[in-house]
Amino acid sequence: MERTLIIMPTYNERDNLPRMVAALLALPVPVDVLVVDDSSPDGTGQLADELAAKHPQIHVLHRAQKNGLGRAYIAGFKWALERDYEFIFEMDGDFSHDPADIPDFLDAARDENADLVLGSRYSDGVRVVNWPLKRLFLSRSAGIYVRLITGMPFTDPTGGYKCFRRRALQAIELDRIESNGYSFQIELTHRLWRQGLKVVETPIVFTDRLHGQSKMSGHIVQEALWMVWKLWFQHGLRRWPKRKRCAHGCGCHAK
Repeated sequence: MERTLIIMPTYNERDNLPRMVAALLALPVPVDVLVVDDSSPDGTGQLADELAAKHPQIHVLHRAQKNGLGRAYIAGFKWALERDYEFIFEMDGDFSHDPADIPDFLDAARDENADLVLGSRYSDGVRVVNWPLKRLFLSRSAGIYVRLITGMPFTDPTGGYKCFRRRALQAIELDRIESNGYSFQIELTHRLWRQGLKVVETPIVFTDRLHGQSKMSGHIVQEALWMVWKLWFQHGLRRWPKRKRCAHGCGCHAK
C-alpha cells in the first residue's frame, strides 16, 4: 500500500490545528500527518502532542526555535524518507490550502506518473480568495519573473501546496538546499525540473488565512529575487531541463 504523509509546519497555529487535523482524518483517502512545530509560544506544539496521543495517524516533530519554512520542511522530508511513505505533501496549516484537494493531487501523481504535483492558483484562471490586489499582483509577477529567468513552464512556481513522490525527494540532496523562505518552493521545483523529472500542475483554490498572521516579509521577497538568478547560473544558463537518459545511457528520450 502506498502511504501518504502530510507535512505541516506550524508556528502559532493553535486555533487552526484541531480543525485541520479533523479535516485531514475525514478525507476519503488515508493519510498520516507530521506536524513540525517551531516551539510556538501559543502552545501549538503541546496541542499537537495531545492530538497525536489520541490519533495514531498524527506525528509531531519539535524544533527548538523558529528557523524558517525551508528548514522545517527539510526536517519533515528526512523524517518521511526514514519511513515507508510514497507520497509526501507540503501543506499550510491555516486552511489556505484546502485538504479536500488531496485526492486530486494523488490522482494526478498516479495517472501521470508524476514525480512532483504542484497545486496551481493560476491554472486556467485565477483561483485566489480574500487576497488584496497588491498581494495578488506580487504573486502573479513572481511567477512570470521565475518563468522568464529559469524557463520553468509552470503557472505557479511559488506555491506551497505540493505532492512529492518518494523518489523525487531521494533525487534531491536535501542538505544542499539553500533557500528558506518562499524561494524554497522555487528551488525545490527547479532542482527536480532541471534533472528532467516529471512535474505537473493541478488546479487549487487558495483562500487567505482567517486566523493568525501571514509569514510574508520583505526579506523573504528579496531572497526569492536573487535565488532565481542563482538557480539559472547553477543550471549553466540553460532554460530547459536535462534530457532523460534511456536504458542505454544515450539520452535519446527528451523530457
